[in-house]
Amino acid sequence: MKIAIVSDTHNNWKNYEKILNWLEGEGIQQILHCGDISSQEIIDNAQKKFQGDIKYVKGNADHGLEIPPTMELEIGGKKIGFAHFPNLALKLAESGKNDIVFYGHTHRPWEEKKGNCRFINPGEVAGQFFKPTFAMYDTETDKLELKILEKL
Repeated sequence: MKIAIVSDTHNNWKNYEKILNWLEGEGIQQILHCGDISSQEIIDNAQKKFQGDIKYVKGNADHGLEIPPTMELEIGGKKIGFAHFPNLALKLAESGKNDIVFYGHTHRPWEEKKGNCRFINPGEVAGQFFKPTFAMYDTETDKLELKILEKL
């Protein structure tokens, strides 16, 4: 199963909508959002626009949003954890329970290994510090791909 991982939208609906449109064209049905959505309006718009399932975790810019700080799921036979903050994500990675852990907050795309766990930041949707990016992960092939928004 192919899933999309996004983070740090910071109310940039234009960029997030472009990603959602691309994902629907690719038949993607699952998004993990690593926080800093920044408003309920972004969540509501995404739910209207995207026909699949979107899971969210809370970031430091998500004041008043009732979403959990971390989440652990099994998708396509892979144990996946995600959080906004690197320190919370690191705990998920070091727990030994997850195959892959995603996180946000730094806005910088990154991948490294923490024990047997892949530890990944998909970058930022907002384009505040770096070019807007997100990640695609295929649970069947274990392939991870960074997507640059301007190249879609």
